[in-house]
Amino acid sequence: MTVAQSLASEVNTRQACNALSIPRAGFYRWKHRDDKPDNVKIRPAPPLALSDEEDKKVMEILHSDRFVDMAPAEIHATLLDEGEYLCSPRTMYRKLEKHDEVRERRNQLRHPAYSKPELIAKAPNQVWSWDITKLKGPVKWTYFHLYVIMDIFSRYVVGWMIASQELSYLAKELIKQTCEKQGVQRDQLIIHSDRGTSMTSKTVALLMTDLGITKSLSRPHVSNDNPFSKLSSKHSSTVPSSRNASVALMMHESFLRDYSLGTTMFITIPALAIFLRWMSITVDLNRLSKRAAGSSGNCL
Repeated sequence: MTVAQSLASEVNTRQACNALSIPRAGFYRWKHRDDKPDNVKIRPAPPLALSDEEDKKVMEILHSDRFVDMAPAEIHATLLDEGEYLCSPRTMYRKLEKHDEVRERRNQLRHPAYSKPELIAKAPNQVWSWDITKLKGPVKWTYFHLYVIMDIFSRYVVGWMIASQELSYLAKELIKQTCEKQGVQRDQLIIHSDRGTSMTSKTVALLMTDLGITKSLSRPHVSNDNPFSKLSSKHSSTVPSSRNASVALMMHESFLRDYSLGTTMFITIPALAIFLRWMSITVDLNRLSKRAAGSSGNCL
């Protein structure tokens, strides 16, 4: 702007602004930025505005013991029934707002501000991430449930289980057995997960409290706060299935074993690749026919 001002002294302002590609309006605002108007117009009070005495009387009535728990509209109607008119309900609200006495009076839920979970693992068995995903079952609308627990430092699947249902006590047993096999001590481990029913269940919460495990949860309605487990289970849900329960499980095993051979080098989908290398599914046809819990196991 200083260059434009010096150039405008030699030529006119329009030519200087066009040469420097500066809007003339912006140039004039900058030029008169320190100018202050001589006469500041004060807005006159409306002719129907309340006087100081009337304003004080309205506030006294609003603060009285009789009307302290009543809404302005109710106060206005009560005074009209008694033959007294002070002001409109909207004026009462303006007076209350002027003294910071208007707020939300309904008992509404206040959602806390959830912070983004940031977990750092500098060694194995410090931070685990676990999730439950669905695998296609023998018929439509039937699924197997795959429980996977992964160490985010080594990308090693420390525990897994396949069941016919998603239940909190199954997750409890999986976490408990996995901690025993990995030799996890108290106050050593953090387990992160999303906010699924099994993850937020009281059964799992009490187990983590007994074992001295810190529970970390994703933010509500945020799908990418548990990326390790989400990416690992993304491709397993696309496995084709069969109408025979045993064949369906074998198809999952075959696909996942072939999948693991080609993806062990990719760090973005490590859990599934490492998990399937040691995966072994045992099918009990009698238990499957009775819709029992299913087969389960742990990776060593």
